[in-house]
Amino acid sequence: MKKFLEEQDGTKNLHLEHLEDHILNFGTDGGRASINFLRSLRDMLAGSSRSSVNMTVKWDGAPAIFAGIDPADGKFFVAKKSVFNKSPKLYKTNKEIDNDLSGQLNSKFKIALKEFSKLNIKGVLQGDLMFTDDVGTDKIDGENYYTFQPNTIVYAVAVDSDIGQQVKKAKVGVVWHTTYEGSELQSMKAKFGADVSKLTKSNSVWMDDATYKDVSGRSTFTEKETDAITSILADTGRTFRAINGPLLRKFMKLQESMTGAMVGASYKTYNNTKVRKGQKITNPKQHANGYLKWVEDSLQKQIDKVKTPNAKQKYKNIQKQYIIELRKHTNNLTNIAKFQNLLIDAKMQIVRKLNNVKQLTDTFIKTSNGFKVTNPEGYVAIDRVSGNAVKLVDRMEFSFNNFTAIKAWDK
Repeated sequence: MKKFLEEQDGTKNLHLEHLEDHILNFGTDGGRASINFLRSLRDMLAGSSRSSVNMTVKWDGAPAIFAGIDPADGKFFVAKKSVFNKSPKLYKTNKEIDNDLSGQLNSKFKIALKEFSKLNIKGVLQGDLMFTDDVGTDKIDGENYYTFQPNTIVYAVAVDSDIGQQVKKAKVGVVWHTTYEGSELQSMKAKFGADVSKLTKSNSVWMDDATYKDVSGRSTFTEKETDAITSILADTGRTFRAINGPLLRKFMKLQESMTGAMVGASYKTYNNTKVRKGQKITNPKQHANGYLKWVEDSLQKQIDKVKTPNAKQKYKNIQKQYIIELRKHTNNLTNIAKFQNLLIDAKMQIVRKLNNVKQLTDTFIKTSNGFKVTNPEGYVAIDRVSGNAVKLVDRMEFSFNNFTAIKAWDK
């Protein structure tokens, strides 16, 4: 796992990968790490102290926001994801916000700048902005809620609850999930998790640290549930051993060569189209062979697009060479598809258990027929030893919600 850890260490938390995709990103090291993550999660939910994993909840907030002290001048700032660029765009004054942002984003960052400066943040924190002045009041199933919808999911807290009263008083809501430390912004190291207990409390800021909280005491696996996931993990291990590591490395290099006009021909893009359509891979061999057709069709679009005979011939030659090379990988891709399916099966055992647990807020999606109960966006599993993290998301449900829910920007 050394190579996997080296590649992950110190990266900024700007994009988390799905657990089942680590084998495509890091080869057999990534596949092995995925199995180990799931074993640790099983141990955690079975009540074992051996587990080396922490769990946080993924909040469907927007925008992602960074706040803290600029080591260069000691001044407080808020920022978007460009914070770690070579020339970072930091907002330290309202004027700087006016020069760069407009509309609702302008308003939200001004509120964040004023209110987060009261928290006495050390270093830099990353979080999801949940609300500013856009908290609503809705009656859902006969109960009055304060609601906020930063993106797809509607978060709801009962008006007469303690959290409801906190939200009512607050001018901004945020969930902090990552801490950054270092002597300069560009070289800061990310540590998943944030300790809000060290921040100065303010009635005008509602905040949480994203840590998974079981407020109902139902998150422990039963013996039957533990046996079920252990059985899946045993099958996962057997399938993993059937994957040809050297051949997988060659396939990954082939994928890396798919740049420019060929970006849409990648295997991950192919897989993601199935997720967006809500199609589970039920026949791994057929899926692997289907990838050849996917690449052929992707390149055919380029052939049809170009005008000159020379350009068409160029792409035909590329098409032919890729198909020849990819045919060498279909058996291995079949095993990889089986492996990913089993990882997803084990992951979903965990996600379903976590979804049964009452969290701080209720979650809904807004449809044309009113509010519909939904699960949280997902979870993030963090290895306490390496500091690495992976997403645990019911991709089918979240993809369906993205297509069917009335989004915040649709209201």
